[in-house]
Amino acid sequence: MVEVRNLVKEFDGFRALDETNMSVKKGAIYGLVGPNGAGKSTLLRHLTGIYRQNNGTVKIDGEEVYENPVIKEKFAFIPDDIFYFMQADTMEMKRFYQGMYPKFDEKMFMRLMEFFPTIDPKKNIRSLSKGMQKQVAFWLAVCTRPELLILDEPVDGLDPVMRRQIWSIIMADVSEHDTTVIVSSHNLRELEDVCDHVGIMHKGKIIIERSLSDLQGSVCKIQVAFQAEMPKLPENFEVLHMSNTGRVYTLIVKGNPAEAKIQLEKMHPMLIDLLPLTLEEIFIYELGGVDYEVKDILF
Repeated sequence: MVEVRNLVKEFDGFRALDETNMSVKKGAIYGLVGPNGAGKSTLLRHLTGIYRQNNGTVKIDGEEVYENPVIKEKFAFIPDDIFYFMQADTMEMKRFYQGMYPKFDEKMFMRLMEFFPTIDPKKNIRSLSKGMQKQVAFWLAVCTRPELLILDEPVDGLDPVMRRQIWSIIMADVSEHDTTVIVSSHNLRELEDVCDHVGIMHKGKIIIERSLSDLQGSVCKIQVAFQAEMPKLPENFEVLHMSNTGRVYTLIVKGNPAEAKIQLEKMHPMLIDLLPLTLEEIFIYELGGVDYEVKDILF
């Protein structure tokens, strides 16, 4: 559904996006992750047609996004920094959205009201807390019945109960309407629970783009212990990180987990255990391989 090819964006000589490529299939929940300054928000602003690229293409459903109102009717965007009109309340913003989105579902809007009981729809939105403003933004965005939902730190500032409720509504919408979701967040543990595809961004490029299952199958954590010191590992054994407590070594290994375990078993260890890596750990060690400053983590 979303295709970005060789996207370049420069600000006063600084290249924020450096020939970025991205591909998102319809119905996917795509997690966009990366360190601060990697270009995530800049990329999302190109997907929504806010920025015009210096070079490359940004297409949704095969059409360029920039200055394309027909395509913009198909998606909703919740930025990290939300804007509301000065004196607008939720009901006034609903009427504004109805004018912008032909598919706006008023029945759904009224039905979702019970999920946001702390929000007075006739109260000035700017007088609400940041978390409540985020709830209003999500409430309105979902009711546009978007084919594509683009989220930049969508649940930042929300309490755990509301975060869970927001994600449950998103997942239900994906299940029922095959909605495509692109979400940028620093909360990798949360993304791991909801995303089926992940793009890791670094210095204006997406350096890794895979399904979450493929990504977790390409890096593994192995704990191993030997009678004596750790023997020399095979030359083709790519270790991203190694630490030890006494004779027990923890290895972060790039490659197929099963094959890595077989190679270690040939060295006759006292103990060997293959452990799953979280998305957060994959992110840290993959970026550690491209000179991103990462401190050791205690396991």
